[in-house]
Amino acid sequence: MSHAPRNRISNAIDSLITHLVPSNPHDDEQTAQERHDACFELVRAIFERPNSPSISADVNHASDLIKRKLIHSNPSQALRFSNLYTRLLSLPVLNQKWAILYLLYQLSDSPDPNEPPPPPRQPAAPHGLTSREPSFRDRELQAQIFREQEENQVEAENYQGPLPAEPSFREPASREPNFRESVAQRAAGRATGRSTATAESKTSIPAPPLVSEEEAVNNVFAPGGLKKLPTERSRRNTNAEEARSQPGAVDGSTKKSTRDVSIKSNLLADSSLEFEPSEMGLLRDLPFTLQGLSSTTLPFTRDTVLKLPPTLPLPIVSLLHTLAEPSLLYRGLANFVKSPAKGLLGQSLRAAINNELRSYLTLVATLEAQIRRALSSLDEAAPRGGIGKAGVTLKRCVVWTREATMGLRLMSLISEESYSKQGGQLISLIHGFSTSHGDPVVAAFAERLLADVTRPFYDILRRWIYDGELSDPHLEFFVREQNPNNEKQNESKAKGQASVWNSKYEVVDAMVPSIMTPDFAQKVFLIGKSLNFIRHSCGDSQWVDAYSKTSSKELKYGDTATLEKWIDDAYKTTMQRLMTLMNTRFRLFDHLQALKNYILLGQGDFIALLMESLAANLDRPAGAQYRHTLTAQLEHAIRGSNAQYDSDEVLRRLDARMLQLSHGDIGWDCFTLEYKIDAPVDVVVTEWGNRQYLKVFNFLWRIKRVEFALASTWRKCMTGARGVLQSNDDTVLQTWKSTRGTLAEMIHFVGQLQYYILFEVIESSWGELQKNIRKEDCTLDDLITAHTKYLTSITHKGLLGARRRQHHDAQKEAASLGRDASEVEDRNSYMVQLSLLLRNMLDYRDSVDGLYSWSVSDFTRRQEVDTVSLLRKHRPNSGDMESSVGPDDPFFGSAGGVGGNNNIRSEFPALQERLKHLGVSFRQRLQILLGDLAYQPDVDMRFLGVSMNFNDVYQPVRRKSGKAGAGGSGVSAGGGEKQQQQQQQQGGSVGSVNVSFSASRA
Repeated sequence: MSHAPRNRISNAIDSLITHLVPSNPHDDEQTAQERHDACFELVRAIFERPNSPSISADVNHASDLIKRKLIHSNPSQALRFSNLYTRLLSLPVLNQKWAILYLLYQLSDSPDPNEPPPPPRQPAAPHGLTSREPSFRDRELQAQIFREQEENQVEAENYQGPLPAEPSFREPASREPNFRESVAQRAAGRATGRSTATAESKTSIPAPPLVSEEEAVNNVFAPGGLKKLPTERSRRNTNAEEARSQPGAVDGSTKKSTRDVSIKSNLLADSSLEFEPSEMGLLRDLPFTLQGLSSTTLPFTRDTVLKLPPTLPLPIVSLLHTLAEPSLLYRGLANFVKSPAKGLLGQSLRAAINNELRSYLTLVATLEAQIRRALSSLDEAAPRGGIGKAGVTLKRCVVWTREATMGLRLMSLISEESYSKQGGQLISLIHGFSTSHGDPVVAAFAERLLADVTRPFYDILRRWIYDGELSDPHLEFFVREQNPNNEKQNESKAKGQASVWNSKYEVVDAMVPSIMTPDFAQKVFLIGKSLNFIRHSCGDSQWVDAYSKTSSKELKYGDTATLEKWIDDAYKTTMQRLMTLMNTRFRLFDHLQALKNYILLGQGDFIALLMESLAANLDRPAGAQYRHTLTAQLEHAIRGSNAQYDSDEVLRRLDARMLQLSHGDIGWDCFTLEYKIDAPVDVVVTEWGNRQYLKVFNFLWRIKRVEFALASTWRKCMTGARGVLQSNDDTVLQTWKSTRGTLAEMIHFVGQLQYYILFEVIESSWGELQKNIRKEDCTLDDLITAHTKYLTSITHKGLLGARRRQHHDAQKEAASLGRDASEVEDRNSYMVQLSLLLRNMLDYRDSVDGLYSWSVSDFTRRQEVDTVSLLRKHRPNSGDMESSVGPDDPFFGSAGGVGGNNNIRSEFPALQERLKHLGVSFRQRLQILLGDLAYQPDVDMRFLGVSMNFNDVYQPVRRKSGKAGAGGSGVSAGGGEKQQQQQQQQGGSVGSVNVSFSASRA
């Protein structure tokens, strides 16, 4: 054992001996020290002895002792004890039932402090005086006392538990009587008194055995303490001895032995010290102190300072310190209640605290009544005025105010934190004490506060979920109107994504109280926002009013399950009504279908007829286009296609217009279709959505235009191949063969690109959109999200918004250098590449038209030559014929003139070279595009590259990221030339395949 624990144990033993062993005032200091050392060695020997239980933990044995005692003393209570014992055994929370019963058994022998002590016994008559013979009643009373003593002795002998070991304690014989000797003297006195009483008695009753000296000492210093209070015999003998030693009148009569009962308060009163102000004065002023009021003895110098008298002893100061805490807390809370509140929840918090303070004042009033009643019954002659018997002391006041102090402490903490919190934050603060605090008293108190504090919150919540109105003047609810000057709001408006639905209200996450989950708060937000939208945007306020009258309920804190059920019912009803309005009254789904049919070119016959009727007008400059002409052609296309069967609500929103003109534009570049959307459908198809639809339409319109132009040229070439395009020149025939092959490749490319966008992108995204918006639990937010995802998928997979892999690498590099990644320009995005390819194909179409015109001119020239030769053959004088032909003859230049033939022949090499250059450029750009598509993470975009190069006729080229700019064409220029030569060496095999394939599509 270390040195420090030894010191602690020694100090504890010294304190125990000083407290238990009485001191003899007649002993000198050396004798008292020797007695103390002897007791110390005895206790140390007991501690160092092996530990063993002194009492067996047998609950049945303890029960039998009590039952046996009740049968002898009060048989009527024995049956009641049996019932109570059965109930005690059924309680699982009590582990030491035997200890409880044994304690009660030991306490049954202790005196009742409420009974007055019996009068002292008269001493025996002095020598020479005759005493009165004891009466029969006295002898019977003594006999009953001895019988009880025998029963107690028999019970002690029948006890089966282990007995304490004998202590090895020996006293020196040369010193004055110590505690052990005093015990022996008292035992001898009891024996003398008992023998005298027996001799005087007429009945011969055997005396019980005496308690030995060693046994008395062992009982006092047993390991578990004193196991049994002194029996009636020992107490009566002691009292008899004391009565014989006291002087008094002697009446010669023999009375039964009396007992001297001293309760703890009397003992404390005998050893108490007087101080000023007295405890009675402190108790008289205590109710004022607890109310935060100054008194004579306990004045408040400041709001947070209570001055205590300097003459009080430390125990009283300690008690007053404990009682000063509720007094100071009450003063602070009283000032908090009177202070102005920020909002409704702040006012409700002050009202709830004020109610709790009233309950506290009720406790103080009750305590004051008890103090006054106790002070009025004091005995001035008794020690300390008899305050111990009055029942009200400072310590008892501490116990009575302990729970109230905990409540005041909690309210003080909440009031201090409430200055920096409001609304849902304040509710979360109090709810934290209710759910996270380990003390059940604090948790119950916080729950009681929440019931009053949350009333304004639930009133705002009820107005929001049943009326769709936000009544929150102090911004305490977690739903709030958006600030129009917010940067995020302005950015959303700039992008065209703002609408009445998502730009009017917002959820403030910091204000969501902890009594509801984020999903629950989102449901509440959607319910109120939907009702507000139905009332103000859909114009259906009558339904909202009727719904509020039939469904409105009083909401309050506590019943969370019922509240969640009501919220779920309101959520389902509101969402169902809103979706019904959007589908039936405002025909949202019909408008989405119309946008797909007309803007995304899903109505094929309408688009083909419109393009055919507008082709002649759109070939002219953009400035020569007139709105009434475009409108007339649009009406013609509607009446000539299946679009005529659509509803008037849809057709009246369809319009044709010209985009902003720029220098050199023609009608094809500026024409667009427009589908007008108004409220409340514009919350789904926002301004940003309209721009995305317009972007997709312009891209698809350009592809349709190229397809229309290539198909027209292909039909003209296929028709002319049987007539005007026939020639005897092998060079011309080879040029037309390669031209038709390149033209077929272009038609194949356009067909695959158009199929991919219309079917693989738009149709698949449309199917996903329909799957999402046709769900039973679909809300307007879900519909908006699904429609946004639909447009994003179209623009990304449709090569309008997709970025090449090199662009993402460049963005990462710019971000690592600290530059804005959004400023990095992708010069080779798919949109740019496709635009160059489409322009290349249009230029090639123009060159093919030029070659076709040259072929027609050459065919016309050859026909004229054949005609002149035929005429010369049939004329008789051919020489005169030649001489008669002059410059004014119409057949002069064409028939025999060399100049006309040379002019026609001089145009062919230029056309041949231009066609060859455009074909090589087309293949190079297509190979680069296929190389970029091969490394796309999206599977559909990789599939587009596979479908365009299904027979591996092209070699995809992956451009290096360092040469992503204008040098891209130079990376694979050599490869393109080499591949072009290989294709020319292969002859017409590939060309014939592509031509036949394209011819079948035409």
